[in-house]
Amino acid sequence: MYDLAIVGGGPVGLAAAIAAKRAGLSYVVLEKGCVVNAIFDYPTYMTFFTTAPELEIGGHPFVTLREKPDRKEALSYYRLVAAREHLDIEQYTEVTRVHKAPAGFTVEVNRKDGTDGVVEARRVLVATGYYDHPVMLGIPGEDAENVSHYYTEAHPFWNLNVTIIGAGNSAADAALDLWRGGAKVTMVVRAPNLKPTVKYWVKPDLENRIKEGSVAAHFESRVVEIREDSVVVQPSDGSEPWELKTDFTFVLTGYKPSLSFLTDLGLAKQEDDCLVLNEHYESSVAGLFVVGSAGFAGRTNQVFIENGREHALLAVAEVARQLQTVRT
Repeated sequence: MYDLAIVGGGPVGLAAAIAAKRAGLSYVVLEKGCVVNAIFDYPTYMTFFTTAPELEIGGHPFVTLREKPDRKEALSYYRLVAAREHLDIEQYTEVTRVHKAPAGFTVEVNRKDGTDGVVEARRVLVATGYYDHPVMLGIPGEDAENVSHYYTEAHPFWNLNVTIIGAGNSAADAALDLWRGGAKVTMVVRAPNLKPTVKYWVKPDLENRIKEGSVAAHFESRVVEIREDSVVVQPSDGSEPWELKTDFTFVLTGYKPSLSFLTDLGLAKQEDDCLVLNEHYESSVAGLFVVGSAGFAGRTNQVFIENGREHALLAVAEVARQLQTVRT
């Protein structure tokens, strides 16, 4: 019986593990992929929006050669922190269900060898983020082999026709990187403009590429079907849909948390689909804490590593207080 089971081994989950260790709690981190799996899935050459100090956890300095670190540096940093802290992390262990139990919670898991198991804990802290769960368009062809909801790098798409659906940071970064990598890029955007939240140094770059015709863009339009060698575009003015020739399509329309493994607990939600959480990030189910972006389905653009790590510290402090009260 652990004091705390932490679901998710990203930066916020690791911050919670460090806090639990320093509070004298027994804990385990259950991560369905590799440590900081979401960062591993980021574009290969991605640079963070934030500076290195804002990504630090556990008081470990994040030393980088530039103001804003890249993906490779972040992977190295979090691996080193996990190793230095000797954190108890079970990688490739997916949590499939969480149940209430007399002494706390029963956590069902599926491990990398394919076997099922059970972890028992007095408290559970969920730090699963949202990047593993793309927002689906629900259109024909979206699950085809020539479609992806994640962008990695430009090289495989040199001299190919690539369509990007979306107008946020992921779509903007991918469009520029693909264009610079020699792809023939076309964006299809529902809105009349790029999203105002696109990074301030990226937005004018992309707008200029669109203006000069280096990157094609069809605004106030949406893709209604993805075919083997084209996509079907429907203009918002009601005119006839038309086909756009494409070899590969990136559907970069955002991501959202998925807490299906908590379904049996009946968590209370707000109108915007965010969970009801108190000041310690404890949910409507006593003893279950949700930190980082996992509990903010309607506000994922407001929760990042830098404030999610603070959620973790507040939650673990409350776990330690509750368990101390019980033991005394």
